[in-house]
Amino acid sequence: MNRPWWSESSRPLPVEGGLKARSTRGAIGQSWWSGRFIAVLESIIVGGRLQRGRNYARRGQVISLDVAPGMVSALVQGSDIRPYRIRVGLTAYGAAEWARLERALADSAWYSAKLLAGEMPEDIEDLFGDLGLALFPTSAGDLAMDCSCPDYQVPCKHIAAVFYLLAESFDEDPFRILAWRGREREELLANVHAARAAGAPAVAGPAAVAGVGGEAERPARVGAPLADSLGSYFALQAPLPVTVPAATSSAALLGQLPPVAIAVREQMLTELLRPAYESLGSPRAEGAQ
Repeated sequence: MNRPWWSESSRPLPVEGGLKARSTRGAIGQSWWSGRFIAVLESIIVGGRLQRGRNYARRGQVISLDVAPGMVSALVQGSDIRPYRIRVGLTAYGAAEWARLERALADSAWYSAKLLAGEMPEDIEDLFGDLGLALFPTSAGDLAMDCSCPDYQVPCKHIAAVFYLLAESFDEDPFRILAWRGREREELLANVHAARAAGAPAVAGPAAVAGVGGEAERPARVGAPLADSLGSYFALQAPLPVTVPAATSSAALLGQLPPVAIAVREQMLTELLRPAYESLGSPRAEGAQ
């Protein structure tokens, strides 16, 4: 089926409430992981499509963008009345690959701390590579790209617009690149946490600070899981010290009273009460209690 003739110079229809790139000029993407993705995009798209795709992203022509394991789906408004459907496929790793990755992440105190803090370690690509896997696509052959527009060249400017917004979405949440590879954030962190709680020895990552003189890094100590310690968690760990207040005279309480200008038979009230207070602290008074 022949596609209809299509003009590259046709202006897209305006969109209300479209997704707009935060960058209004210059480069798109702020983090190292979005930069890595943009580098792939710019290596596979040539000519004016790259610039037009960037303009589409900044004008808000992308209506929707969804990231799922193995597939990014989007709608982009072009010059046609109906928005164009875009799909960008990337191999999603299976359970066996992710089990290896999660085990390697859990074995490293550095990677685990970064991920559990919601950050993406800068050298996580190396970990993927050590296992024979790739985090980012490295060429056009790693991606399955499709757009419903009549442009015969793929990737087109609509796909380029989706790529730019996808890179910015990685800035907001770097775990989306992992979700595209087949593992959602919550499941990944739960699996890494469970693997560490199982008591596997943790090895410090490459960014851990070495000791004086470049000493070898020591394995981190892993305590017992909280679930196994609930029976003794609130138990008293040691006897509380017994303190005895200093002995004071009962009559000393009268010295804490504010001045009382009351006299009985020319004698101040506090002086009249003093013998009674002193008798309260006598051994006889204590034995009568």
